[in-house]
Amino acid sequence: MTHVHPRISPDGHHQHDNDGQAEILDLDAEVLAEHTLAITQWLPVRESPGQIVDLGCGTGAGTFALLERFPEAHVTAVDASSGHLQRLREKARARGVEERVRTVQADLDEPDWPGLGTPDLVWASASMHHMAHPDHALRNVHDLLAPGGLFAVVELSGFPRFLPENAPEDRPGLEERCHEASDRFHAEHVPHRGADWGPKLAEAGFTVEGERAITVNIEGSRSEAVGAYALGSLQRMRHSVADALSTEDLAALDRLLDTHGSHSILHREDLVVRTERTVWAARRTD
Repeated sequence: MTHVHPRISPDGHHQHDNDGQAEILDLDAEVLAEHTLAITQWLPVRESPGQIVDLGCGTGAGTFALLERFPEAHVTAVDASSGHLQRLREKARARGVEERVRTVQADLDEPDWPGLGTPDLVWASASMHHMAHPDHALRNVHDLLAPGGLFAVVELSGFPRFLPENAPEDRPGLEERCHEASDRFHAEHVPHRGADWGPKLAEAGFTVEGERAITVNIEGSRSEAVGAYALGSLQRMRHSVADALSTEDLAALDRLLDTHGSHSILHREDLVVRTERTVWAARRTD
């Protein structure tokens, strides 16, 4: 999830360079890898792109999915976090694709963008809604793209849910109440979250060629990463919702987050990753 300036974590604050925040991005990439690859396969590309730009690349979830989908392509990965970019470069070396990846550290809310070439495909996953001036960024992407090039905007519908509705046993419905408080927080601090990007893309001069909603429903038993992903996500959400929760709800949340306690979310066998991702595919037709 990023601003092409620092990423915003589920606590609503800008993420800076530390291992904890990079780790949650890596878990996000691992847990949602199948769905990310499915989106890249759906993209209505006319021919395999040679140059791709990944805006708000984080630690590389989109970058590596695109490199796998388009084996002849080179990717310019852009983010404001030097730590995330360093981690991405290390992954590229480990995968033997470092020669196909260029990293650029930049805040794309700045008026002057760095040189990003003339890409055939621009990918922005969970980054556009963090931009302070997304309309300006959309126009910049339009001008950046090669004629006939494609812009893919991917967004999650809020933060994933992990618990059954009747959980935890001592405070049923806790997660839903946390999400309601988080939604109120983000409505104030991240106003473009949940936006319909189709009209915005059309206003910026694009022709929207496709929109697709993908339902994510991943059983926790399939991967140990799901427990770690749930823990990290709820830890970050806690910062934005703590003041809005009742004393009883906050105590129940803290029991879930206590990795040494018997109520730890890591001990649960009923976790499921539930969310929805929407992708818009828009072409520069002029």
